[in-house]
Amino acid sequence: MPPSRARTVEVHSRDARLSRGLSGTNLERAGDYNLRTVLQVIRIHGETTRIAIANQTGLTPPTIANITGRLTEMGLIRTAGRLHRGRGQPALKIELCPDGAFGIGLTIDRDHLAIAILDLSGRVRARATREIGFASPDDVLAFIRDTLGPALVEGGVDRSRVLGVGVAMPDGVDRSLPNQTRGYDAWVGVDLETLLAPLLPWPIHRDNDAAAAALGEAQYDQDFECPSFFYLLITAGLGGGLIIDRSYHRGAHRRSGEIGLMPDPTADRPGAVVQDTVSLAGLQVRLAAAGLRLESPETLSEHDDPKLSAVLNQWIVDSIASLIQPFVAVTTLFDPHAILIGGRLPAWLLNRLAEGLRQALAGIELPARPVIRPARTAQDAPAIGAAMLPFMDRLLPSDSILIQAGRG
Repeated sequence: MPPSRARTVEVHSRDARLSRGLSGTNLERAGDYNLRTVLQVIRIHGETTRIAIANQTGLTPPTIANITGRLTEMGLIRTAGRLHRGRGQPALKIELCPDGAFGIGLTIDRDHLAIAILDLSGRVRARATREIGFASPDDVLAFIRDTLGPALVEGGVDRSRVLGVGVAMPDGVDRSLPNQTRGYDAWVGVDLETLLAPLLPWPIHRDNDAAAAALGEAQYDQDFECPSFFYLLITAGLGGGLIIDRSYHRGAHRRSGEIGLMPDPTADRPGAVVQDTVSLAGLQVRLAAAGLRLESPETLSEHDDPKLSAVLNQWIVDSIASLIQPFVAVTTLFDPHAILIGGRLPAWLLNRLAEGLRQALAGIELPARPVIRPARTAQDAPAIGAAMLPFMDRLLPSDSILIQAGRG
């Protein structure tokens, strides 16, 4: 199972690409890809049979028998009786072992820290957060010391079954935000493996927070209904992640999706960018001007006092205005199936923002219209997506594995 020695995998050093289909290959060198593909089929269905797996993947029955035997030995699947249907020998049912593997996700953001632990089925088994502005490396270590042990106990996690740790951090953490009181100078030159290894003795995978959130959403999209989408991540800043045919595209300089840095001509000052308005930092500035304080954005209530409601209503109006042109650009340039909105805002506020954007874009002539909706993994999406990174590295199918196997 998982190696005990920590290592750091810079996910942005290669394209994070998820396999678009669930077909296997009978090439001899493709055994790893086939194993991953069969496991993904079982993950998606929860319970299935070897015959059904063969029909879906195109692999031969002997190959399926071999792979399911290996997966059983690895503790990732198990038999679950027989399927009594029709005539003949009842088919043996196979189901996923959710406790067969776990991934830990850690978010290090400018306004909070979060840990999420996922099991093999993708269910969040434990979650912990801490509101803290511009956490230092020492703050992060203190958070892990305080929360990891209880989270592992809460989730019923066997440490030997942890595949690794995904770390989601925004790019340019030293970039100034409207309410920034101190910089991230302490992070300059910090090696994550050296910092985290004493407390997290597993392989470490680091990625941009918006990329992690988008990749996590792509894995949760088990029906493949949105193979191409743009993920808008509203945190202390504003980021974006572009998935095309289930492949995360980083761009020539690995800075794609920087929607928050686009100029905002709707703002009342020169040089404004979109994230000055559409971000938790921007919202907090408005709340402070009204004499209000936001303890945690997730606790915002739709029925709070009138003063707060007025601030939120105006923030939504201004956010819609700031996002219209960026959304038009995303829609016309990339033609995604959907634009998904995630972040730490409560569901009702994300729904209002999504509905307002749908109505605003309805009055604009466009060649195609994507679905605009809250992301399924909206709350703590970077931590949840980061927790998926070890699964993607070790167990889930990807086109990079397929190409290495000689099929690409």
